[in-house]
Amino acid sequence: MIPGHEFSGVISKVGQNVDRFKEGDRVTADINMSCGHCFYCMRGEKLLCDSFTQLGIHTDGTFAEFVKAPAALVHLLPDNLSFEEGAFIEPVSCVVHAAKALDAKLGSSIVILGDGLGVLHARLAVLRACAPVIVFGHNRKRLQIAKDMGADYVFHTDDVADPVAKVMELTGGRGADYAIEAAGKVETYEQAFAMLRRGGTLSSFGITGEDEEMKIKPFDFVLGEKKITGSCAGVGQDWPDAMTLISSGRIDPKPLFSMKVPLEDLEWALHELRTDRQLFKIFVSPEITGREAM
Repeated sequence: MIPGHEFSGVISKVGQNVDRFKEGDRVTADINMSCGHCFYCMRGEKLLCDSFTQLGIHTDGTFAEFVKAPAALVHLLPDNLSFEEGAFIEPVSCVVHAAKALDAKLGSSIVILGDGLGVLHARLAVLRACAPVIVFGHNRKRLQIAKDMGADYVFHTDDVADPVAKVMELTGGRGADYAIEAAGKVETYEQAFAMLRRGGTLSSFGITGEDEEMKIKPFDFVLGEKKITGSCAGVGQDWPDAMTLISSGRIDPKPLFSMKVPLEDLEWALHELRTDRQLFKIFVSPEITGREAM
């Protein structure tokens, strides 16, 4: 199986009975595929489909020179977007989907745990006029990017003895209106829940191990009337919305670009991403012959 699901490119062949596209069109594609007729699909809950699959995860993806995608899921790239910006539509769509589920109110406090896609969560919180926007992470470079994108407070976890206490300090002792877990760790899930004020909402975004469990006191759920939302991917209208945010300049992903490598350097790039915390996004291109810094 060929992985890879964040991509943009040029159409080389159009299937039969497809008149929306032509060869040479610059496109990206929604990676989420569903059956269209099960209980969940009929309710508009495509991500919960009984037969749900994702391009690049369950079927051959984009770490290849050519990839096949259903025409119904393909989107034309705006003329002002580069292919690299187009490849960021998928992660931005995921953040958009989570933001819609959370529905943070103007002027509300929000804390994000994680400095990967957490950087984009922070930017979207700024765009929704949340305040203060607080980010915790392990990477100073990424935290600085979050700060540059408008976050009010960024904290490296090595510099804060008690992240929960810090959030309480910054929110008048109440706790945050909203918290987004974007690190995918049981520890940070438990911290995020503890950071909420009474009546606050936790957005579950980071993916943990399938068998990992977090501890929550039912007492806090009931007496505190806290809530939890879940979000696993961007789908449907989230993709055009993500394209609009990037093409209009509301979200500029370029500070998150690290380098571009040829297809034959894919294995090296995957290794570097796992070992070099200074890297954020590496693009793989079959059209170049050497590594290019960005």
